[in-house]
This record gives sequence, C-alpha cells and structure tokens, in this order.
Amino acid sequence: MNWFFRFSTLCVALFSLALGLPAQSKRKVIIDQDAAGPGGTDMQSILAIVNSPDTDVLGITVVTGDAWRDEEVLHTLRLLEIIGRTDIPVVPGAEFPLVNSKEYMARWEAAHGKVVYQGAWNNGLGPDHKPHGPKEIPPMPEGAPTIKAANEDAARFMVRTVRQYPHEVTLYAAGPMTNLALAIALDPEFSALVKELIVMGGSINPQTEDPEFRLSPAREFNFWMDPEATHAVLHANWPRMVLTTVDISVKTRMEKTLIEQIRKSPEPAAQYVAKYAEANYLWDELAVVAWLDPSIITKWRKLYIDIDVDHGAGYGNTLAWAPGQQPGMGEIPVEVQDDLDKQKFYKEYVDLLSRPTPNAKRPLK
Repeated sequence: MNWFFRFSTLCVALFSLALGLPAQSKRKVIIDQDAAGPGGTDMQSILAIVNSPDTDVLGITVVTGDAWRDEEVLHTLRLLEIIGRTDIPVVPGAEFPLVNSKEYMARWEAAHGKVVYQGAWNNGLGPDHKPHGPKEIPPMPEGAPTIKAANEDAARFMVRTVRQYPHEVTLYAAGPMTNLALAIALDPEFSALVKELIVMGGSINPQTEDPEFRLSPAREFNFWMDPEATHAVLHANWPRMVLTTVDISVKTRMEKTLIEQIRKSPEPAAQYVAKYAEANYLWDELAVVAWLDPSIITKWRKLYIDIDVDHGAGYGNTLAWAPGQQPGMGEIPVEVQDDLDKQKFYKEYVDLLSRPTPNAKRPLK
C-alpha cells in the first residue's frame, strides 16, 4: 500500500511536469513590523499575510515604531493566540534607532518646527494612546498573551533564516528600517540572498489635503524615525525592491463599510478586526495585498530613492530621482507603486481578513 501510494504520487508529479504545470509552493516571508495594537494597520497587515493560503510565514520581527517594541511584541503574541497560529515565532528587534532619538528630535524641533506624528515618542496610534516609556506596558484590551517571544534578536533571526533559504525569502517591511539595517551590518551578503524586499515607506509628492503630508510632503514616519537605517537599506544590494509610499496609500481608507463586511465572518481574525479596527489609511495592508496580487496596481514608476541624513531642516525626508538623474552614490532602482484599482484591492483585502486562518489550531481564550 505504501509502495502504491508513492508510485501514484510520482506519476502525478511526472504528469504535471509533462503538461508544463509548475509545482506550487508557498511564498516564504518574514514580516518585519512595528506591531502596534490591537487593531490598526500593523496588525491588519500581519493578519492579511498570515491568512493568505499562499504564504509560509517564517517569523514576525518587531521594531519600535508606532509603539514601543516590548508592547508591540505582546500585541503580536496575543494576536497569534487569538487566531490559532502560535507556531509562528515572534522575534524582538531594535528598541531604539541607530542615531535618531526622542531627545534629539526635541532639539531638532526647536530649530526646525514640530513633527506631528512621532509614533512611540509622542502620541502613538489611535485617540486613546498616550506617551509612555519603553518598558511600560499599557493595559491590553485584547488580553495579555500566555506565550513567549523567541529567545533571539530580529537581525540574527533574519540572517539565519535567509541563509537557510537563500533567494527564497521575501522580506515584508512596514516599520522603521532598524532591524533590516542591523541584519545588513551583521552579514554583508544578507540583502543579496533575499528574494525581494517589499516596503511600506517614503513619501514623494502625495496629492492630499491631509495637513500632515500637504505641508511636509517628503516626510513619512517609517523612513523618518531612523534615517540612517533607511539610508543603509536603500543602498543595499536587493535583487528587487518594491515601495508602497504615502502617495498611493492616501488613496485608500479603512471605511466603516469594509469593517462591516469583515464583521459578517465568524472567523477569529475577522472578529478581531471588526472589534479593533480604526478608521485610517490602509498603509501596510496595501503593500501586502499588492505583493500577493500585483494586478491591483495599475501604474508603476521606476525611481531611485534615498533619505536625507544631513541633520538640517530636511533630516529624514524622502529623496527621489528619475532614472538618469540620480546622484550615482549607490542608490538602487526601486519599483514604486503609483495608482491602484481600489475596488479590487478592497475586495481582496476583505476576503483575506474574512477567510479561515490556514493551519490554525484551536484559539486560546
């Protein structure tokens, strides 16, 4: 019986090859996220990736950004408990940027003016979030997790995993770039061994009335919080880099109608989103869905992208050049998303958050 099963399996594989049908394998991905929670763009993008039947999530690395690292780790662990995916490792990363700091930015503001949104350093995400120190854990509305984070740092986890699966791992990065920069410093070959880098970050010239971007169009939080790390990432030897900027993100919105569509699903992931979702742009979610289905993007541009690391008035601003106009100081070409089929995106996004979570075990209460 055992022999017959193996023979049958071999015949099916050979038949598929004869027809020219490629073997289907899941897309290996590391999620690098500033995982503020519960709810919001960080957690919803994690859910979209984990809920996709086409992904194999090798780990979630966490970096200080929208909130402090330690509380973000706990929100991520609790999310995985709720959806029954406690097999995915959660790996703590950088608690502070390489150079920039809350204290330095206070001095910078005295010379150059206020920065409205500073994530963990001032107001965090949502109307009820208040500034606090890096080791303080505010009450968790979704409950505290019972599982623990991995006993490894994010940069070493990234290097080890990419070395284990060379040219197979997609890095999805939707927070400050500190973890990636540290991995590059640990292993000079790290970036070249990655399959592709998918980033939510940067702002070029968004067409919006939102005062945060209308008055400071080149400032985007993920790039701004750790400019030196961003600079290192934008000069690394990635085989492919895709960028979801503010420019395209502000064309989306987590409307109440989307939340109500998701609420109809009884699945734990959907109920989590319905309970904790916040009305905001779908920053990180757009980067996820466009990676899973690039056809939702209707217009692309190839640009050379950098970050201003001079500590003047433009510190942390996004810099962009058309091909042939870049300074030639090691910048790499980046595939920048320019426009989207919004209704197709919304449909696929709702479907991802409403479906059963693959490989889920019984959720912990």
